[in-house]
Amino acid sequence: MGMSDYYQKLRENIGNQLIFMPAVAGIIRNERGEILFGRKHNEENWGLIAGAIELGETPAQAMAREVEEETGLVVEPRRIIGVYGGEEHRFIYSNGHQVEYITIVFECMITGGQLIPDNEEMKELHYFSEYKLPPIANNYPEYIFSSSQVERAHFER
Repeated sequence: MGMSDYYQKLRENIGNQLIFMPAVAGIIRNERGEILFGRKHNEENWGLIAGAIELGETPAQAMAREVEEETGLVVEPRRIIGVYGGEEHRFIYSNGHQVEYITIVFECMITGGQLIPDNEEMKELHYFSEYKLPPIANNYPEYIFSSSQVERAHFER
């Protein structure tokens, strides 16, 4: 889908200045326990399936929407793995837009749909073992990729 009307209008008013953006990301595992990553068109690094929370959406609704838009899969967010933000989660896009994400990472269960690896949003989708992760764009702690996590959510102090 790309940038929503809300963020487009915000960018028209403030240009490339740093903005704070609430976002979601998903740990989505296949039947072998591998984690789904995507690579967007014209990008080298991989990333979790993720995106901004839109006005009026709950974080869980945003997670389900982003997964369906980017992969074709239908998921149910099951639990929050962690919440991450701060300077280490700043990113400058190739068009100069600066963002600082506060990201809620969900563990998601696939409930339907079909993986569409080359689509409008993603050039590639691939499952990786938690022990052989690809180079990723965002600075997440390694903890979130572990299949042996404890049930409580993790956050940075």
